[in-house]
Amino acid sequence: MIRTFVAVDLPESFVGVIAKIQQEFGGINVKLVDPKQVHITMKFLGDVREKSIPDICDALSRIECKPFSAMIHGVGAFPKPSYARVVYVGASPKEAFKRLHAEVERVLKPLGFKKEKRAFTPHATIARVKNIPDNQRKKLVGVIERQSPIEVGMMTVDAIKLKKSILTPKGAIHETLTEVYL
Repeated sequence: MIRTFVAVDLPESFVGVIAKIQQEFGGINVKLVDPKQVHITMKFLGDVREKSIPDICDALSRIECKPFSAMIHGVGAFPKPSYARVVYVGASPKEAFKRLHAEVERVLKPLGFKKEKRAFTPHATIARVKNIPDNQRKKLVGVIERQSPIEVGMMTVDAIKLKKSILTPKGAIHETLTEVYL
């Protein structure tokens, strides 16, 4: 079984900006995502059989979506800053990402992948929050609020990738299995 997901990679030029944003979380008990691994997840597929990979790749090649320009900006948190579990940078235009997400859902449905129940919100996770003391939580909320207007940069979304995720004690390592151009 291979742990997989479909994603839009962020440009390499964003790595330094994301690392600088993450430095602001120093002294707060959060698990930072390697800035080189930060991406926008379009759909998490979970564990799939290796023999299913060619069918998934074929399905993804049938996505009907034109490339679009996107802005990566604004630090936020799910479900909310005062009870953060995930810290992210946002992506817009949300409508364009939602159309791409709907296409991913459409082409994968015949393969048995169920539609996500939660509404899709385009974002790139930069940190995960487990248990932090109240004094750190207040500091975390302050950092998120201060960085909410930040702009990471503009990019062109012209491809999606099927990725494999290998979990390690130091965090996940992502490997591209296929790239599909829009």
